Amino acid sequence: MSTIALAFSDGMTIARRNLIKIKRVPDLIVFTLLSPIMFVLLFAYVFGSSISIPGVSYREFLMAGIFVQTAVFGATWTGLGLAEDIQKGIVDRFRSLPMARSAVLVGRTTSDVVINLISLVVMSLTGLLVGWRVHTSLLEALAGFALLLLFAYALSWMMAVIGLWIRSPEVFNNASFMVIFPLTFVANTFVPSNNLPGALKVIAEWNPVSAITQAARNLFGNTHPALPTPDAWPLQNPVLATLGWTAIILLIFVPFAINRYRKAVSR
Repeated sequence: MSTIALAFSDGMTIARRNLIKIKRVPDLIVFTLLSPIMFVLLFAYVFGSSISIPGVSYREFLMAGIFVQTAVFGATWTGLGLAEDIQKGIVDRFRSLPMARSAVLVGRTTSDVVINLISLVVMSLTGLLVGWRVHTSLLEALAGFALLLLFAYALSWMMAVIGLWIRSPEVFNNASFMVIFPLTFVANTFVPSNNLPGALKVIAEWNPVSAITQAARNLFGNTHPALPTPDAWPLQNPVLATLGWTAIILLIFVPFAINRYRKAVSR
């Protein structure tokens, strides 16, 4: 069996192990799902009445941003899980097994795609309840969800690096939020980037989170001609920009994560 095939096979075994863990500890997935639901209800009913978006309901404008925020938050499962496995010595047990070194990372990132998929399904149902609707074809909507999962998968590798670097679940939570909050809030997730002042506007326009959010809005049909036309290339071509950002993140962080993992388990 080739090295790639072995890594994939072993990775799927690790992914099943991670998903079985969630089945045994359902509280993990329950509280993961409650957080984005809370954000939807909070923004839709508390802030939504005071935020006006030209030509489109704020609740429809909001949902793409919530989807992206949920996917970004879901990516932290990778880093947190790796930090816990290293702290508890589970990774040392994997070292004694005849398995590919990269299998732990492949399995962890793959299982997190499943968790993100479940989160997006729950978020979609919540969105429908508060007034969100898809105004495009089924194929475009599926492409929107696929793009969200692909972007979240790339971010999982970034979080893997943070988790392997810090190696403490408690510290990881604080460190990951220092990355996540600027990414998700200095963007067009909750308000149009044109509403932001000066330098923040430029940062938001070139933020990869803004690109995936705009791509999701376009693919779900939650935009309107009355909305200001974006000036930056990533927001004019959000699908291409998202694919480009995803490729860049994977090219940088996949080898970085594998290298960090090898150093972490060799100690």
